[in-house]
Amino acid sequence: MRERLRENLDRVIWNIEQARIQVSEHHIVKLVAVGKYSDEESIRLLYELGQRAFAENQVQQLANRVESLKSLPIEWHMIGTLQTNKINRLIELKPYLLQSLSSLKLAEALNSRLEKKETTMNALLQINSANENSKSGVKVDEAVDIYQEIKERYPHIKLKGVMSIGALSSSKKIVQKSFETTYNIYEKLKRDGAEICSMGMSGDYELAIKCGSNLVRIGSKIFK
Repeated sequence: MRERLRENLDRVIWNIEQARIQVSEHHIVKLVAVGKYSDEESIRLLYELGQRAFAENQVQQLANRVESLKSLPIEWHMIGTLQTNKINRLIELKPYLLQSLSSLKLAEALNSRLEKKETTMNALLQINSANENSKSGVKVDEAVDIYQEIKERYPHIKLKGVMSIGALSSSKKIVQKSFETTYNIYEKLKRDGAEICSMGMSGDYELAIKCGSNLVRIGSKIFK
């Protein structure tokens, strides 16, 4: 299993490098391994191979992993839909980054709980760049205003940038357009301190990087 994981990780890193260099030699891309398709042993092996950032889609799964792997100083990310009844649990887990802050309503609830616990949380604003009903996230034309409003009104949330999921389409042009839309918003938000543009998963991460992504979330391409 170790060799398979090593081969998968090396292949993904190579692909990231090739895509990154097409943008610029100075364009840095962070790899976050998504543990949804794995077990604790695989994560432990990947850590030994040099991977440091891992993500989970569900708060309970994240809690299980954090507990099982607490001996390792892993950088944990939460990337799935956050339900309000799970906010307190997520705060207890102290993730490095919540990538899926998907609405003003959620921001208000999160900030309120963070304030009570006298702590803060790093987060990315999730944008529904493809305007798909199946996806969470703020609307494209509201994203800049909502980002700025969260920064102004909710000081316990430390916004670090944006996240989106590529369009669910077999057309490369449609997927590319959804990434370009997110990247254009990210560019506008740089003046508001945005540093992270999280786009791209196992099926489209190379395209996402070419469109400007500096953080990719890879699961099956590493673990399967």
